[in-house]
Amino acid sequence: MTLATAAVARPGIPGTVPGAVLADLLPASTRARGRVRDVALVVGGAGFTGVAAQLAVHVPGSPVPVTGQTLAALLVGTALGTRRGVASLALYLLAGLAGLLWFAAGSSGTGATLGYVIGFVLAGALVGELARRGADRSPLRTAAAMVLGNLAIYAVGVPYLAVSLHTGLAKAASLGLYPYLLGDGLKIVLAMGLLPAAWKLAGRRA
Repeated sequence: MTLATAAVARPGIPGTVPGAVLADLLPASTRARGRVRDVALVVGGAGFTGVAAQLAVHVPGSPVPVTGQTLAALLVGTALGTRRGVASLALYLLAGLAGLLWFAAGSSGTGATLGYVIGFVLAGALVGELARRGADRSPLRTAAAMVLGNLAIYAVGVPYLAVSLHTGLAKAASLGLYPYLLGDGLKIVLAMGLLPAAWKLAGRRA
């Protein structure tokens, strides 16, 4: 099954197959149009993450700001599925490394927080695969997928922060993990509402 033909008989939603993600509900009558759709989704997902990254709030004493990009990256990975989600978040990463000013607060290139952006790619693969297995269809399963996605981001981001700051993991966690758990919880609650609601809306319109 190709990306262009992925959207065809999910129970409760006519026109989808098992393994479909939200992006597969967008119509593509031919393979060529499917490829164009997929490219647009990949670029659009990267752009969405870049815009969300500009919603940044500095945390006193930490080089890691609170931003909207974590939620955006997880939503992109979930909605686009594994391959397109990884491609989109890898595009976001590579464009930022190349100098495009769309990392947090209009930054680019390497820095102490680059590990989190690298983690977005890993998280996109994880939540995209979970979404393909139906993890975004109910609030509780969505919450579990988002928690795992956040863990994937921190699994890369915190060690990278430690190396960048020449400090231990415990200190890096106090700077780049613990202060953000409450905000992550709020983002997860938001995703719990958005993703299952999107599937319900798609079912009513089908």
